[in-house]
Amino acid sequence: MSDEKQYKGSCHCGNVKFEANMNLDKVMECNCSICGRVGAMRSFVPATQFKLLSGEDSLTDYQWGKHHLHHLFCKKCGIHSFAKGTARDGTDTRAVNVRCLEGVEPWSLKTTHFEGKKL
Repeated sequence: MSDEKQYKGSCHCGNVKFEANMNLDKVMECNCSICGRVGAMRSFVPATQFKLLSGEDSLTDYQWGKHHLHHLFCKKCGIHSFAKGTARDGTDTRAVNVRCLEGVEPWSLKTTHFEGKKL
């Protein structure tokens, strides 16, 4: 298990900027109809370890299905940099798209596949 570190991330145009304290040992790729289309690779962190630095007014919320996650994306560039929701244990959680993190090579990460199409 790798050590936790602080990562900075953003959408493509830079309106939405955030930082998250996390490790990248558990990265999930989901094949649901939204994650598969946007190519998100997500790592989940408690909301207390996530800080939105700028761009709250640039975010648009999209929900579908059972409305478990708020799929947030930038109104200007359309990038899904993170989502928010509640973990099974009730913890307020952020699902960070690791493809939006600075200095991270997503293809080098070990991923777990989630069968979201079955939901």
